[in-house]
Amino acid sequence: MVFSSNVFLFLFLPLFLLVYYLLPFRWRSAWILAASYALYAWWRADFLWLLVGITALSYLYGLWLGGLPDGAGRRWVLTSAIVLNLGALAYFKYANFGIDSFNAITQTFGFQPFAWTPILLPIGLSFFIFHAISYVVDVYRREEPPTHNPLDFAAFIALFPHLIAGPVLKYNLLAGQFRSRTHTLEKFSYGATRFMTGFAKKVLLADTIAPLVTASFHQTSPTFADAWLGALAYTLQLYFDFSGYSDMAIGLAAMMGFKFPENFNHPYISRSITEFWRRWHMSLSGWLQQYLYISLGGNRRGERRTKFNKWITMLLGGLWHGANWTFVLWGAWHGTLLAIESELKRQNRPAVTHWLTIPSTMLLVMIGWVMFRAEHVQDAFRMYKGMLGLNGFALSDTLAWQVKPSVLLTMLLAGLIVYVAPWWGKRMGDVGDQLRRPVPVVVATLLLLPTFVLAVMKLSAQSYTPFLYFQF
Repeated sequence: MVFSSNVFLFLFLPLFLLVYYLLPFRWRSAWILAASYALYAWWRADFLWLLVGITALSYLYGLWLGGLPDGAGRRWVLTSAIVLNLGALAYFKYANFGIDSFNAITQTFGFQPFAWTPILLPIGLSFFIFHAISYVVDVYRREEPPTHNPLDFAAFIALFPHLIAGPVLKYNLLAGQFRSRTHTLEKFSYGATRFMTGFAKKVLLADTIAPLVTASFHQTSPTFADAWLGALAYTLQLYFDFSGYSDMAIGLAAMMGFKFPENFNHPYISRSITEFWRRWHMSLSGWLQQYLYISLGGNRRGERRTKFNKWITMLLGGLWHGANWTFVLWGAWHGTLLAIESELKRQNRPAVTHWLTIPSTMLLVMIGWVMFRAEHVQDAFRMYKGMLGLNGFALSDTLAWQVKPSVLLTMLLAGLIVYVAPWWGKRMGDVGDQLRRPVPVVVATLLLLPTFVLAVMKLSAQSYTPFLYFQF
């Protein structure tokens, strides 16, 4: 069950909120946990045991680490907790990739491939594994006392707004909110508005652009126009799909009285790749910096080691997104760009003139998105070949029928939102503050409700379209 589905909108969510607000506060964590487990089990009930097991393991390790004195023994306990969590991630997410890569190598030397039954990837695994690891590491670092409330901890790990695709949260951000939080009409209204905004972004923008993206990336010999149109379409689709999900998650949390951190901050207006990663999927960027980059030494061991740490962090961040060489290369691409920017900054040399910084950054991001979207590395290089014009320049006949006026208008609207929204935000002030004021609430409701209704009607008429980040 996904947020952008009629079952969620008209059955699960109303039932959940009705019971949630009828229950006394002390029972709400239990209801959150039960509802979140039910939502997860809706997909595959047999994988619920994995979520429960990871939760119990991390909770017990937190208690163990909290009671141990500093020393080598405590480090070994932490190491074992991380190994067990990453072991589960490696088995379910990377075993197929490892065996396929091994078979590809052995077959080149004439050996028989290793027999293997493919493993199904549980949804949300990457996210709740990261939540679990951050908790035990924080307890180890004495940044967070171990919790003695297993119910609240289990509800945090399984909290359905962020269970499947984030944002990636630390337990200490929500621990106090589980103990005490306010429930007001103002907060609920803000949450509902934010949810409807994200829903419209996903269904009306991202899903409308999606068929063009699929058609472009499936071209056997994409032309210059095919390839660049596909790359631009995917750049917009991915942003509105994932930022739409984040808006919906933040909105759902607000309706329950929780405050989630923002996950996007207009990333496509970035003037460098470094800035892009401060604005794109900010919860993951912060997690990688705090738990991987700093653990590798950060910037404390000289310039060369700093560049290497950035590169390996992005490489592993790419691999986290999926078990495919495309994600590895995408991570290496961004890691290399970050290292180059670090060196240029050290030499006090601008990469390009100021007015070209946004277009040049977007060009580099789009080149990376092609590798990120491609199903195989050779598919990405087929697109790159087209982007260089090696297959001709005009729009191909096989793609032209997908380029409908409605899709082009949607892309134009999406592009306007990308670049007008930051300017409008600065002009009007903080979006959250605006949405909480009486007049903007009325105006937003009058504009947003018809848009939301239109999105619901479109959802009812279209086929199943899951969020792109559900695959990670």
